[in-house]
Amino acid sequence: MKKSILVVFILICGSAFINSAIAQGVWKNLSEVTYKISKDNFGELYVPVFSENIKKLEGKVVEADGYIIPFEGMFKPNHIILSSLPLAECFFCGSGGPETVMEAMMSAPIKYTSKRVKVRGKLTLNANDPEKLMYILKEAVLVEN
Repeated sequence: MKKSILVVFILICGSAFINSAIAQGVWKNLSEVTYKISKDNFGELYVPVFSENIKKLEGKVVEADGYIIPFEGMFKPNHIILSSLPLAECFFCGSGGPETVMEAMMSAPIKYTSKRVKVRGKLTLNANDPEKLMYILKEAVLVEN
């Protein structure tokens, strides 16, 4: 009986660890970005230089978990900003870098929550449009936890 309970406990903990590692895996890969300094009409610009690991993910369907960040004072249910870090630590509000956030263009509207969510979509890399984030998930869907 004790062995059965121990085995079940190990399986549950192992499954939670693996799921967490997989979800964080995309963020770990996306953190391998560096920057070069460029100039435009408005001054200096930091342009992302994507690692080979990141480039391999472009166009692939990936899953990312994180927190929905309200931007421009409102939540848009079809176009969200997802942060790997909680609001107080995210790129816009705290200590995180630009590699810790991504845009997600949702296939269907979602409801705002302050809880951690997981989305799945096709990753697009952006090094050219400074009005957009450098990571964009297209055709994104909410993944049930």
